[in-house]
Amino acid sequence: MRVVLAEDLFLLRDGLVRLLEAYDFEVVAAVATGPELTRALAEERPDVAVVDVRLPPSLTDEGLQCALAARRERPGLPVLVLSQHVEHLYARELLADGNGGIGYLLKDRVFDADQFTDAVRRVAAGGTAMDPQVISQLLSRRSRDEPMGGLTPREREVMELMAQGRTNAAIAAQLAVTERAVAKHTSNIFQKLGLAPSDDDNRRVLAVLAYLDRGERAGRPA
Repeated sequence: MRVVLAEDLFLLRDGLVRLLEAYDFEVVAAVATGPELTRALAEERPDVAVVDVRLPPSLTDEGLQCALAARRERPGLPVLVLSQHVEHLYARELLADGNGGIGYLLKDRVFDADQFTDAVRRVAAGGTAMDPQVISQLLSRRSRDEPMGGLTPREREVMELMAQGRTNAAIAAQLAVTERAVAKHTSNIFQKLGLAPSDDDNRRVLAVLAYLDRGERAGRPA
């Protein structure tokens, strides 16, 4: 599996390269800046990109902007964001475009190599890998902008777990309820949010995030 890695800190970048290579990934480019990332994604056409949010020269949201631009050129390019920060606006745009694998992990919450490499593989295969705190922050931000109508506290819990990529069985185990109860909550959530139900976990996540993205756009000035 071919990987392009973007991380501006040398020691972390070198460590990630060694880790990925130890797990049989081929790191075709390991870069430190936004312009280098843009070139590497265009030239190497990797199976997946692992990208920090804040890259030189701006050190703001350069990495996410480069990833978004690359996905416009190559729809469905799998992107796993690995960062210390949740950049709300561009994160929602990345997560809600509905094409290809997506992920967003927080660096200080990646606790072992298997967790990280599993996330890379899942995203490369077209799935999702979302840190619960990322989802929680996006949902909280959305909730402050415009409360999510009639969702019950339990339905909100289920939606957050859905957005992490959990199956109904995993959600049921987490909440200590039956799968049938989870299915009912899921159906209610889609009905209340005006979203078509789907048995595909990736589409469920993208539908929820698309809803969040629409809410964010509705709140922007014209």
